[in-house]
Amino acid sequence: MAGKLVKKSSIPGVSIRQLVEEIPEGCSTPDFERKPITLALQEGKNAIFRAVVCGEPKPEVRWQSTKGDLSNSSKYQISSTPGSKEHVLQINKLTGEDTDLYCCIAVNMYGEATCSARLTVIEGGFVPKWGLILSTFLDLRKELMDFRNMLKKRAPPPAPEKKMETEQVWQLLMTADRKDYEKICMKYGIVDFRGMLRKLQEMKKEREDKMAQYINAISNLRHIKVSKDGVASFALELDLKDFESKIYLYKDGEMIPCGFDNQTKHCLRRLGKRYQFQILDLRPEDAGLYQVKVEDAVVFSTELEASAIPPRVVVPLAKAHCEEHGDAVFECTLSNPCPNAAWHFKHRPLRLSDKYEVSVSPDGLTHRLVVRGARFSDRGLYSLDTGLHASSAWLVVEAGKDKGLQTTSADHQHLGSRKSAKDCRLDILDEGQSAMQSSRSGYKPGTGSFSPTARGPRGYFSQGLADTEVQQGKAATLSCTLTRDLGPGAWFKDGVKLTAQDGVVFEQEGLVHRLLIDCVQGTQAGRYTFVAGNQQSEATLTVQDPPVIAPDVTEKLREPLVVKAGKPVTMKIPFQSHFPVQATWRKDGAEVVGSSRRGAQVALGDGYTRLCLPSASRKDGGQYNVMLRSEGGSVQAELTLQVIDKPQPPQGPLEVQDGHRAGVCLRWQPPKDDGGRAVEHYVVERRQAGRSTWLKVGEPPTDSTTFTDAGVERGRKYTFRVRAVTSEGAGEALESEEVLVAPDAIPGPPSTPAILSASSQGITLTWTAPQGPGSAHILGYLVEKRKKGSNTWTAVNDQPMSERKCTVEDVQQGCQYEFRVTAVAPSGLGEPGPPSDAVFARDPMRPPGPVRDLQVTDTSHTSITLSWVGPDAQDGDKAQGYVVELCGSDSLQWSPCHVGTVPGTSFTVKGLRPRESYFVRVTAVNDGGHGQPTALDTIVHTVPVTGCPKFLMDSNAKDSVMVRVGDTIRVPVSFEAGPMPEVTWLKDGLTLSKRSVTTTKDGLTQLLIPTAGLSDSGRYTVVLRNLQGKEAAYDFLIRVAACPQAPGPIRLQENVPRTVTVQWEPSPDEVQGPPLHYTVLMCSSSHGSWHEVADRIHTNHFTLLGVLPGIEYHFRVVAKNELGTSRPSDTSEPWCLPRQRGRFTVRAPSYREPDLSQKPRFLVGLRTHLLPPGCECRMTCAVQGSPRPHVTWFKNDQSLEGHPTAYSTDMLGVCSLVIPSVSPKDSGKYKAVAENPLGQAVSTATLIVTGKGGCPGNGTYVWKL
Repeated sequence: MAGKLVKKSSIPGVSIRQLVEEIPEGCSTPDFERKPITLALQEGKNAIFRAVVCGEPKPEVRWQSTKGDLSNSSKYQISSTPGSKEHVLQINKLTGEDTDLYCCIAVNMYGEATCSARLTVIEGGFVPKWGLILSTFLDLRKELMDFRNMLKKRAPPPAPEKKMETEQVWQLLMTADRKDYEKICMKYGIVDFRGMLRKLQEMKKEREDKMAQYINAISNLRHIKVSKDGVASFALELDLKDFESKIYLYKDGEMIPCGFDNQTKHCLRRLGKRYQFQILDLRPEDAGLYQVKVEDAVVFSTELEASAIPPRVVVPLAKAHCEEHGDAVFECTLSNPCPNAAWHFKHRPLRLSDKYEVSVSPDGLTHRLVVRGARFSDRGLYSLDTGLHASSAWLVVEAGKDKGLQTTSADHQHLGSRKSAKDCRLDILDEGQSAMQSSRSGYKPGTGSFSPTARGPRGYFSQGLADTEVQQGKAATLSCTLTRDLGPGAWFKDGVKLTAQDGVVFEQEGLVHRLLIDCVQGTQAGRYTFVAGNQQSEATLTVQDPPVIAPDVTEKLREPLVVKAGKPVTMKIPFQSHFPVQATWRKDGAEVVGSSRRGAQVALGDGYTRLCLPSASRKDGGQYNVMLRSEGGSVQAELTLQVIDKPQPPQGPLEVQDGHRAGVCLRWQPPKDDGGRAVEHYVVERRQAGRSTWLKVGEPPTDSTTFTDAGVERGRKYTFRVRAVTSEGAGEALESEEVLVAPDAIPGPPSTPAILSASSQGITLTWTAPQGPGSAHILGYLVEKRKKGSNTWTAVNDQPMSERKCTVEDVQQGCQYEFRVTAVAPSGLGEPGPPSDAVFARDPMRPPGPVRDLQVTDTSHTSITLSWVGPDAQDGDKAQGYVVELCGSDSLQWSPCHVGTVPGTSFTVKGLRPRESYFVRVTAVNDGGHGQPTALDTIVHTVPVTGCPKFLMDSNAKDSVMVRVGDTIRVPVSFEAGPMPEVTWLKDGLTLSKRSVTTTKDGLTQLLIPTAGLSDSGRYTVVLRNLQGKEAAYDFLIRVAACPQAPGPIRLQENVPRTVTVQWEPSPDEVQGPPLHYTVLMCSSSHGSWHEVADRIHTNHFTLLGVLPGIEYHFRVVAKNELGTSRPSDTSEPWCLPRQRGRFTVRAPSYREPDLSQKPRFLVGLRTHLLPPGCECRMTCAVQGSPRPHVTWFKNDQSLEGHPTAYSTDMLGVCSLVIPSVSPKDSGKYKAVAENPLGQAVSTATLIVTGKGGCPGNGTYVWKL
């Protein structure tokens, strides 16, 4: 690629080479939007490198490593998501050999982009050697240099959240606080909050019912929290019904082991009813949903979020070497992003400046520190602190080749300050202080030895002192080795020089110096230092004084403790200790906890610990371990408990096989638990169905798990059971299901009878012999018959026949019959064979004659419709069906168009090719065969048939219609035509106005006028015209009118005594508009309400008979037509005939009239009315008062006096408001106010006029033609 253009990528560490001089517009070289990152993983895990590649055209991506190709598909999986730019390399089951530099290369026709990432495999679960890490960092020096221009710190991208199953989300909601519902729903995408609450209530009830089986109550739920020490814990209180109920811990639906001390990752601590769970050594994979189960019931769920887990150090800092004025690089990789990570130098926060360059990788996991222009004063301990974890490494600054052993003045000042800080040490230590703090010294305080690379001006230790632990009373030796003789040296303990009077012995053998202590005591523990010349080495001596268990007790514990099940067990361990002791009992690695009357009881007394089991069971057997801890150390003792019990049932299922004449064979498996004693033999028993006693049938030996019972009877049902017997007795039984011992085999069913011939005299059939067990010795066959549709079989022969052919003569002519055959063997009758096909008992038929009048009734692009007449009876017997066949114009082969036969005399052939030509023929068939086919003389083409359009008019269709002004007109017209004709609408011979809308679809055309006006009246015409110019027309009349106007003034006159003639001026709409008539209403002083006295009057006068003197008569006239009623026309003065009275004298008694004055009050109030438009509304109320009150009507607080469409009446205190024809504008709140000098009264009501008309002549008109 030499000589090619080199481009710079926006992603550091990506190299791009351009292969052409010019790149066309819209194209580009490959580039990385996201490059693979450096990984450090433990051995056995899977490594995944991800790269996002862009470029136009789309580049090809390949992966390679420096060690070779990646062709092993089981080891290396290379994939990419269709339609995505992401490419993935997955390396499975990492080993140490997978440590390498992996390269991703993207190539297209314009260029090549390359980037690499290193994989470090941590072998054996430990951190790799510092040399390997250092080499990794040196290989990535170029990549580190590219990061110089990046920001000091970059916020890490959010970690991908682990997807949780829907069922787990509901479990989390059931135990969460209500205040957290909204957060959980938003996190997991639950949008129906009310639906969630309803479902949560149902699930809580189900969970409470299930929990009620095991617990009495649950309280004090504490969700998971992470402490400052990095320990996650959650707790709850349980009131268990059964103390022995098992408690399990699940993570993401999988059960995880849980211990009872701080030595396991997941531990459980119990104090009374309180249970506390802890998760130690938190890692990113510990994030998830944790659930507590009692037996199989979930009682508590809580979530540990990944963001709450403190980051851990995956790849720690490595020791860095650099020359003076050179650059030193430290790099540390964390398990998850930590924006608050801080760098320290010599345990103090590092002050950022131009000298220190700090950067973070894009994924937020790798932290880098670059020390620029390092000087001797910069050497020391550097560390990265995440708050809970930290990683530290030393910086060693070496002098250049031209500087030798010189140091700067600043370095000497730094050394002097370190010396003055430790003036409190002994004088002999002060003498070697400067040498120990030399710039080329590799000594690390507190390590107890010198670094292998340490050098000094006067010599050094080849092996330093080592930290030592020894039990009290034992001998201890501390030794170190010099590279050369530096003199006798001196020993110090905690800064105090030791002598022989201190109970120690000093030895020197060449360059090896030793300190011997014969019998170590607790006071001799401490920090020991050996000083020779200007060199020193330190180490710590720790004295342990653990509890002591007597040897004879230990010897006894080696023998197993054997007890019988159900008996109490006490295990007591005596010991001696100078310090307080804590005792922990374990069984098979799990801690034994509890102090219940039925559970294990642990006691710790003065000089002993004891474990009591009130009632031993088989599950209590196992390896027990007791750990005794004190300040002086720990000691443990082990013992084995064996619990003897009766054996468990043999393992099933108990297999029962019928051995026919040999009997019944039983098979089982030995018991899973023999109770601690060897099985001596088994006991086999059987019980016959319907009986309650068990019969012992055998005792197989222990090495046999099969048994054959030959004493069973054929055809009976039995149940078997098996018990294992040991020296402890017989165990529980393994019982089989009820089985039937099969009798001797019976013959199988013969074949379906085949009909050889059929006539009115008889039917002949044949069959084949049965197959299978029991069919070897056939004595004969029985034949049965039945009429079709019947369920009753009738025997044809009483005795078995040996031949497999039979003629049935007992048949009725014209009836259909079915037959079946049963085989007879010595063991009995077999199963009947399947029935034959139904066959008529009649003489053979003649084939039918040819069909007649075959013709094509319709065609389309894909179908042909045929019709015909059945054949003549003289040409043959009656046809039972027809076969329709087609033959293409370019073919000689006739093909049927259907399956079976056509029952009728018409058929439509579908699925044909458009504009193709076919020959058609039809053949009649019956039981006698096929008749002579009849074919069309002409070829048929698959094209639609063109016909004259026509209207499909209903018998109820009207030629005219009356419509109210303002209503909607909708007129549908159905027609038939093929193909679709041109549809034209006309009004009075002219084109319709824009107000009219017409639509045509699928044989229906429709006229729509949204709001009818007087101008829309006229004759409308619909014209259909096809492609051949043929036309069809239909016309109808629409009349648009309004409600009639009110009649003119009314005149009253008496033409005949005791009568009154009412005359009025005609309505203005009588001359023009639709026909109308009049209705006369009357109201008299003797009858207070208006009532109809005459209707459908087509003249302008009316005579009322039977008029009484002394009574006032009021008259009202209204005009009516098909569309509604006009406003009323009332008489101005009432009609009254004077009453003639005779003269007579009446002497009225004198009396004092009572005062009947009363303020108005309503006896009957108004009520709400709900009416459709066009109907009459009458609001009535009854009012009382003296003097008689005056009633005033209001609508929406406005007086209705003089209202043009409403009028009121008052007859003896009964007041009415009448609206002859209501409309939506009349809706509102109405009020009647009654007043007299003493006061007033008010009654209110509401009138609601609905939107749809319900009275004649109202609403939307739909005219069906």
